[in-house]
Amino acid sequence: MIRDKGEGVGRDSSRHLSCTAPAKLNLFLHVTGRREDGYHLLQTLFRFIDLADTLHFSLREDGEVHRVNEIEGVPEEQDLCVRAAKLLQKETGCALGVDIEVEKRIPMGGGLGGGSSDAATTLIALNCLWSLNLSREQLMSVGLQLGADVPVFVFGENAFAEGVGEKLQAYDLPEAWYVVLFPPVHVPTAKIFTHPELTRDSVSIIIRALSLQHCRNDLQSVVCSLYPEVAAYIAELARYGKAMMTGSGACVFAEFSSRSAAEAVLQQLPRDMRGVAVQGLLKHPLHEWVLS
Repeated sequence: MIRDKGEGVGRDSSRHLSCTAPAKLNLFLHVTGRREDGYHLLQTLFRFIDLADTLHFSLREDGEVHRVNEIEGVPEEQDLCVRAAKLLQKETGCALGVDIEVEKRIPMGGGLGGGSSDAATTLIALNCLWSLNLSREQLMSVGLQLGADVPVFVFGENAFAEGVGEKLQAYDLPEAWYVVLFPPVHVPTAKIFTHPELTRDSVSIIIRALSLQHCRNDLQSVVCSLYPEVAAYIAELARYGKAMMTGSGACVFAEFSSRSAAEAVLQQLPRDMRGVAVQGLLKHPLHEWVLS
């Protein structure tokens, strides 16, 4: 029997788990260089928010891994949840399988980390469901093989990140609310990172000297030049606070001190601008599920 571990779980038994997979914001994102293998060196600050997908896991004894529902534009074999489960099988030699149902609420391709978060939640949930007892460090290592943003969701704390995003230091952030807007465009990450106009030489900062008031997203200017819709959303939100793009886009956000302040801004935005008011999380809902 898997015992109830508190926040982040709905259904709970030895054969079924329902877990949340929260989105993230990049409160800043600087590109400080490029490795010989082509990967970019970054500095960023990850913040979890309470916009989340919900994943349902049902144990299989036959070793098969399946996603049991359709997700438009994401074939089952390409789904990061399926890939995460199969990679975990391979790394551990586990003979068990799983059926996965994914309730998507995080917009895809918006820079909110939905796919990476789903993959991390899959690793955390199956570590319990399959009784693997892997440590946080081991799960993060598996996650890095799936994508640079996966480890931070396994790490489970808001974090200052360096390298390609895998060198993490926990960073305490105060309670805050955010307005997050969803421009009606899909921004391919590879297109932005390979653009000739991308800044790749931002000066590295040290964590104790971090000031979010003077930080930015180095990808934003390139995205705005290619996708004027993103620029328009940033300009509109900037009327109410410091507005910035998260990740490689297209979603944009601004921070507010309270839920009422964030919801008031939403009410004043043009009706065709889709967005939500969300709360910043102090930790990932599944943080306590993994032994450090």
